Amino acid sequence: MTSEAGLIHGDPPVADLVTRARRGDQRAWDTLVGRYAPLVFAICRKHRLSDADASDVAQTVWLHLVQQLDKIRDPAALPGWLATTTRHACFRALHEARRPQAAGYMVDAEDIPDQQSGLAEDELLVAERHAALREAFADLPPASQQLIALLIADPPVPYTEISAKLGIPIGSIGPTRARCLDKLRSHPAIADLINADAAGAAGEMNPRVLVH
Repeated sequence: MTSEAGLIHGDPPVADLVTRARRGDQRAWDTLVGRYAPLVFAICRKHRLSDADASDVAQTVWLHLVQQLDKIRDPAALPGWLATTTRHACFRALHEARRPQAAGYMVDAEDIPDQQSGLAEDELLVAERHAALREAFADLPPASQQLIALLIADPPVPYTEISAKLGIPIGSIGPTRARCLDKLRSHPAIADLINADAAGAAGEMNPRVLVH
């Protein structure tokens, strides 16, 4: 989890951003777009869209979010909502591009090198994992956030130092860590990816790597 350490400090929870954006807070909206744009474009790359089509899909996704912002029941699951919406938009874009008049425009999937396909899958995996972890971490209690942040620090922080900083017994660090990870795994943002993978909607994701 050390690669996520730089992503989870000081980020406002997505629920707060959605609430503020619903009230017309432009800064909150810009933060949402900036936070999840990498996820949207990673999915576009996974579907091998051109830059122009990817930009069109992104605009469609954000416009749809504006229209649906007040209807999202669980803001914490927004990363999963965005991923699903982006995939659907990609499918529509691919369908349009494969019409007879655009037959010469699309690159056949078989002509794309395996290495390029692998890079797209890796980029999508990282984007989805980071988005889910960011939201799950932000919803942990402050004490749990502090503990996890120390545990994933690079270089590693000794348990004795963690105990002194947080004022907790060394023997309770392991069990507390386990409870925190259970909360992360059960968070809607992560659970949504796990459920999608189990249903075959995100076959490229292995949700078990979300938290170790």
